[in-house]
Amino acid sequence: MTLALTRPSGTPWAHPETWWPSLTAATRALDAPVGVLAVDALAANAFDLLDRAAGMPIRVASKSVRVRGVLDAVLKLPGYRGILAYTLAEALWLAEDFEDIVVGYPTADRGSLARLAANEKFASRVTIMIDDVAQLDLVDAVAAPGKRAVIRVALELDASYRSRALGHVGVRRSPIFSPADAGALAQAIVARPGFRLVGMMAYEAQIAGVTNAGPRKTAIRAMQRASIRELRNRRSEAVARVRGIAELEFVNGGGTGSIESTRVDDSVTEVAAGSGLFGPHLFDHYWQFTPAPAASFALDVVRRPTDDIATLLGGGWIASGPPGPDRVPKVVWPQGLKMIAREGAGEVQTPLQGAAARDLKIGDRVWLRHTKAGEVSEHLNSFTLVEGGKHVGDIPTYRGEGKAFL
Repeated sequence: MTLALTRPSGTPWAHPETWWPSLTAATRALDAPVGVLAVDALAANAFDLLDRAAGMPIRVASKSVRVRGVLDAVLKLPGYRGILAYTLAEALWLAEDFEDIVVGYPTADRGSLARLAANEKFASRVTIMIDDVAQLDLVDAVAAPGKRAVIRVALELDASYRSRALGHVGVRRSPIFSPADAGALAQAIVARPGFRLVGMMAYEAQIAGVTNAGPRKTAIRAMQRASIRELRNRRSEAVARVRGIAELEFVNGGGTGSIESTRVDDSVTEVAAGSGLFGPHLFDHYWQFTPAPAASFALDVVRRPTDDIATLLGGGWIASGPPGPDRVPKVVWPQGLKMIAREGAGEVQTPLQGAAARDLKIGDRVWLRHTKAGEVSEHLNSFTLVEGGKHVGDIPTYRGEGKAFL
């Protein structure tokens, strides 16, 4: 089904007492597990990201979607431009239909590198990520320069924050931290035959991916403000050095949680975003924005071990990252349900307690939201599209199209 997104006029998801029962009614004929994409909520999120970007182009992070039809629908909206892929194999698959794909992580996938090097169409549409000359050596070992297409590359600047008090804050990505590091790598790239340096990337995970709402997050917000100041100066100098060496087509930065600070950095030409489209529950806790719950899933009650426990079939859809309560799906409807501490969300069953559990019957439906956006797609062959309270179609995930990239 072709998906078209228009800005909605209302926010029905703001009323859980009618929103979740309407999804139950729309999916009543479908067997669980049921993954739903609420079209109006998805559209609201897509336009909200554009509003927050305030004219800066948004590159869609496919890792946070993993549904080709959604990528296509979003990229038809003015203001979205290109895809930030997570593997080279995925990028090559998408390059059959999409023209501007940047792989957000370095690759050692020799088979995919060989396919990229042998195909001028793919080589013109796909940019690989570099943060070490050894990655260039690997490409040359797969396909020698002069016997392959010119490979488009971008270099990644580490955007983490180094604090005297806190140490390293952020994810462990690129070894390229200083402007001098970036300049040296840029020089090495342009000196190598068979490569073309076209872009830069710097992902500030400690800002984009760390929740900051609430009185207990004062220290987090202070860290983020300090990191924003430090990175703006360092990234600007690094970009200036690299631009003195190569003509860059793009400088990518940020993520869903950092759009406001990333877009005002004059050295950045585009922001990346993906999680904000689906609105997983991890993103409920930012002061800057509140996404609509566009993606959700439902499981059915299959047993009643006691009067106050209702057990779902499945549910252990745990998100990546440091293990903890925030990586577990959130039970959102009926309200008043909680997981049992000694069992939690299990691969084959998830017992629930709470006042509402006493009223649940065998076959009743319970709604949950995943912690992280695109990872829920790995559990589903397709999403059910619901619009205006009606089941309007279905759209396959990568898994439903027979693809599992990572």
